[in-house]
Amino acid sequence: MALSSGTRTLLGELASWGAAAAILVAGVMHYDTLRTGLGNVLGIADTSPVAAEASGEPAIQSASTKSGTEELKAFADGHYYARAEINGRPIDVMVDTGASMVALTYEDAERAGLRLKPSDFTNQVSTANGVAAVAPVMLDRISIGHITVRNVRAAVCERGRLEKTLLGMSFLSRLERVGISQGRLVLVE
Repeated sequence: MALSSGTRTLLGELASWGAAAAILVAGVMHYDTLRTGLGNVLGIADTSPVAAEASGEPAIQSASTKSGTEELKAFADGHYYARAEINGRPIDVMVDTGASMVALTYEDAERAGLRLKPSDFTNQVSTANGVAAVAPVMLDRISIGHITVRNVRAAVCERGRLEKTLLGMSFLSRLERVGISQGRLVLVE
């Protein structure tokens, strides 16, 4: 039996949505083991630390339980945000186990003391928003509360290509443990 072009299109759409749902379910089920790829660089909802701070809530939802351990509470959008110190300067970040490395916005890189010129943007990466040029950099140190990691590989995105700095695996993989316990992201140095 031959299918009309409309029916073929509909079946194709259903297959695409089914595949997307399967990927989403697999991602949720295996969240702790997902450690590669560049993270989601879509816009951040108004539940970000900046919006929270504007409403009087603290920008960082972490609790230092003991030296070398930090716990981050998920925001309403399901993401984990933290106030990090990058090269000694405070910067709000989104923790992203799906990002292969720390990815800084152009503006946050400037706050961290990095001065880049157009010729520094020598690499290209694929993101959820398409291909973007990045400048590879080495950060002296990144700290969250009592946790500090030195000499962290990172990439700076071109101005306007990333809305929030992502704390990716080039930082997280240097920790002893990263996991979720009782709805909190636990980082152990």
